[in-house]
Amino acid sequence: MNHDQVPPETRGVTVERLATVDLGPEIEGMAGLQLRMRKVTLAPGGVFGPIHDHKGRPGTVYILQGTITDHRDGVATDYGPGVGWPEDRNTTHWLENRGTIPAVEISVDIVRQEPAQA
Repeated sequence: MNHDQVPPETRGVTVERLATVDLGPEIEGMAGLQLRMRKVTLAPGGVFGPIHDHKGRPGTVYILQGTITDHRDGVATDYGPGVGWPEDRNTTHWLENRGTIPAVEISVDIVRQEPAQA
């Protein structure tokens, strides 16, 4: 059984939130949504899974370092530094780092705002 048939659970991933913007005050009709930028690091052998979609959470990814393998529709595609991809409502995938150095990406997406904690 190959990796595309049974995506593994997340492991070896660190996520750092870099910035957020509340879109409600910025754009009419966007109340409750937030523009979010994160730095995601996948250690060698790391996996960002399990398989997930981006319905209601569109975004873009840009690779800073290393190589990230994007698994979607039974196809594994490697992306290295200086390359990125869109994540739209039709994106269903999982990611892994098959390399020997940490892979680092910048991920920018629109998400539902997390409720304020008391």
